[in-house]
Amino acid sequence: QVQLVESGGGLVQAGGSLRLSCAASGRTFSGSAMGWFRQAPGKEREFVAVISGIGGSTYYRDSVKGRFTISENNAKDTVYLQMNSLKPEDTAVYYCAARKGNTIRTIPGMYDYWGQGTQVTVSS
Repeated sequence: QVQLVESGGGLVQAGGSLRLSCAASGRTFSGSAMGWFRQAPGKEREFVAVISGIGGSTYYRDSVKGRFTISENNAKDTVYLQMNSLKPEDTAVYYCAARKGNTIRTIPGMYDYWGQGTQVTVSS
């Protein structure tokens, strides 16, 4: 059974940092693109960052460029999202997602597996 389990969320003051982790199990994700999405109350789920399955290319939504960094471990079974200089508008439930394909995509419907989400709250 494929599982993606996020951790690392919490409450932080504006300007602070958090590191989210996503542990993958149940199949090999080597070669799969892995992404982070977020959803705030009353809003649609939106793309945050993605790392390609081959070559490790990354892509970010404009509002997090320079503040967030996506990475993965050598075994390619854990994906991280380092979030610095957090702002209140970053408050949301953050979801890890995986594609069967290796190319970068930003649309939620292009992802095949999802985690349960972890809450990130940034206070002003």
